[in-house]
Amino acid sequence: MRRRSVLLAAGAAALGTQLGSRAFAATGSGPVLDHGTSVDLDGSQYVDLSDHAAALAPLTTGTIVVTFRTTSHNQAMTLLSASDPTVPSSNITLNLSGGALQFSVRNKGAVLINVMTRTRYDDGRLHTVAVTVDASGTRLHAGGRTVFETSQHSFFANSSGLTALALGRNLDSDHPGGEWFCTGTIERAAVWDRVLDESELVAQSPRPELADLGRISTILNSDTPATWVVTGDSITHGALHTNGWRSYPEHWMERVRWELGKPKNRDFVIDSGVSGATSADLIAGFGERVTAFSPKVVSIMIGTNDIATSGLGLEVYRANLVSLVRSVRALPGSPVPVLQSPNPVDPAKWPGRVGLSQYARVMGEVAAQENAVFIDHYNDWLSSNDGKVPLSLLNDGLHPNERGHHHIAVKMIKDLQVFDSDSRVCSLLVP
Repeated sequence: MRRRSVLLAAGAAALGTQLGSRAFAATGSGPVLDHGTSVDLDGSQYVDLSDHAAALAPLTTGTIVVTFRTTSHNQAMTLLSASDPTVPSSNITLNLSGGALQFSVRNKGAVLINVMTRTRYDDGRLHTVAVTVDASGTRLHAGGRTVFETSQHSFFANSSGLTALALGRNLDSDHPGGEWFCTGTIERAAVWDRVLDESELVAQSPRPELADLGRISTILNSDTPATWVVTGDSITHGALHTNGWRSYPEHWMERVRWELGKPKNRDFVIDSGVSGATSADLIAGFGERVTAFSPKVVSIMIGTNDIATSGLGLEVYRANLVSLVRSVRALPGSPVPVLQSPNPVDPAKWPGRVGLSQYARVMGEVAAQENAVFIDHYNDWLSSNDGKVPLSLLNDGLHPNERGHHHIAVKMIKDLQVFDSDSRVCSLLVP
């Protein structure tokens, strides 16, 4: 069994109670505080670390790292909070707000910094998040990668009277029993008196994220307008087989340009998919289908026609994908490539394309080789239907129908970390 911290239920014990946890001080370049005992929280419990508040209170520069997984979708969940429990609003808090990562510092009611991502981390998976603060600004990180940055900066020393320190809740005079309780598991929480660089943050992460996923998160969290190019064949084109409903690029556009709020409505999502296209066609038309739009992110879903085209076997397909990924990266600004596998087809209607599983496999291998983001729709469709092709998601046995396109969109939204069960796009019911 794993060792676990002694938990306190709200109102059940004084904050000064010493816990049987593994919180300890360190010297040199190591953490000032490192609580490494996993703790399960049920939404009413917390771990009291107040004996260590005095060591953190003077810090003007540093790093907070928390590794956790959630078990519910709460509006507000504290990961780590230091506060003055005698006043209403003096605290420094790293928390989740509707699944988004939020960092705030308040002093006697004055908000010194309050920043939040659009990307979300309440999906039940293990995440390691961090905040780093120095004179140059504040940066939020996930999986070792920067996902948000601002020139604003405040840290523990900017909030006076910090005597309460806890995992899983915030405490102030207006909420003597605590607030913003966490539901989930906090595996570790640590604080340094210096800024950890990216390699150090990656090393602190049991499940590091791809650098490209961090770049996409930064684009999603930035207020600077970005252009997304979604290209491929008839599946991306989305014509006819959606029966008048939105295609997956249109669902993505609605999620980004509307539901993520202003100023993301200044982003642009361009669908340059062409029915009948192959990976060779995409290479030949790369200038007009990708380069012309000066993209920040380029999504490529291709392969459904390659398997049925002479001369486009697996190894040519592999080489073409490598060429496409590298061509994207070579564009001005080094846009981020995203590879999305084709969906499976009805073997009874399309026996000649049953081998698409091998094309999906090759795409995954290319993504791994090129350190690119890979969204595996092929295996997602099968795993969601007991290993069988979900015919209800197909219009003609090959092209996704309106339900299939929504399924693709939700997988894309989840993998790019902007899923929200309260979103109209994410929760859409297609009859």
